[in-house]
Order: sequence, then C-alpha cells, then structure tokens
Amino acid sequence: MSAKEVEQTSYEPKILMFACNWCAYAGLDLAGTSRLTYPANVTVIRTMCSGRIDPSFVIKALTEGIDGVLIGMCNYGDCHYIDGNYKAMKRFLLLQKMLHDLGIEMERVRIEGISASEGLKAKRVISEMVHTLQKLGPLKIVEE
Repeated sequence: MSAKEVEQTSYEPKILMFACNWCAYAGLDLAGTSRLTYPANVTVIRTMCSGRIDPSFVIKALTEGIDGVLIGMCNYGDCHYIDGNYKAMKRFLLLQKMLHDLGIEMERVRIEGISASEGLKAKRVISEMVHTLQKLGPLKIVEE
C-alpha cells in the first residue's frame, strides 16, 4: 500500500452540515433516537430554513478548514416556508459555479432533501459524504 493510500484510509474528513430545522434536522434527530450510527465526522448547524444559507457561509467553512459541506433541506413540496428549498437549490447552483472558479471539487458540497421521517437517509447521506471526501483527500486551499 502506498503512502498516499495509507494517508487516505486513515484520513477522517471534517464535514459541516447546515440542516433545516423542520426536515433535515428532524431526520438527524430520528436517526439518533432510532440508535442508527453514522460517522461522527459531521458538525451540524441547525437553521430554520435551508433557503437562508448563503453561499458565502459554505466558502468560509471550506477556507477555514472544513473538508466538505452538506446542506440538508426539505423535500420539494414539503418546505414549511413554502419555497425555501427552491431558494436553497438556486443558491446551490450559484455555489457550484463559485467552487469551479475557485478550483474546489464540486463533490465537496452536497445538497440533499431529507424529511423528518428519513433517519436512514440522513445516515446514508452522511456516510456517502465521508466516503467521497476520503477518496478526495484533505482540501488544500492555495492562497495566491
């Protein structure tokens, strides 16, 4: 096994998750109360609505040592604020362009609809994100 492979298998990425209060956060809570285990790599910030997450929050997290960001929103048609999840998706599309321009892999940021009843999905999404980031390795921001 090469040195890089050893580094990547022992590497534990830092993930920040913005979770909408009504759906994604409730889904994470269900996962916990159901005693589902998922990687402890994620730090959760509870937001009232995913539509309030500014792309600059994600860029700031990535430039300050976070390896990946998850945005948990309500599924389409289920937003407690009617169209907050549509706003979140529009901002995510803008964020993807910003990531490309900054030379940051787009796989480092993911948006996912997770309902309050989807504890298993919350577990799966976090596990997939950890696996993706382990393959990518640590985020290295080059300052010019």
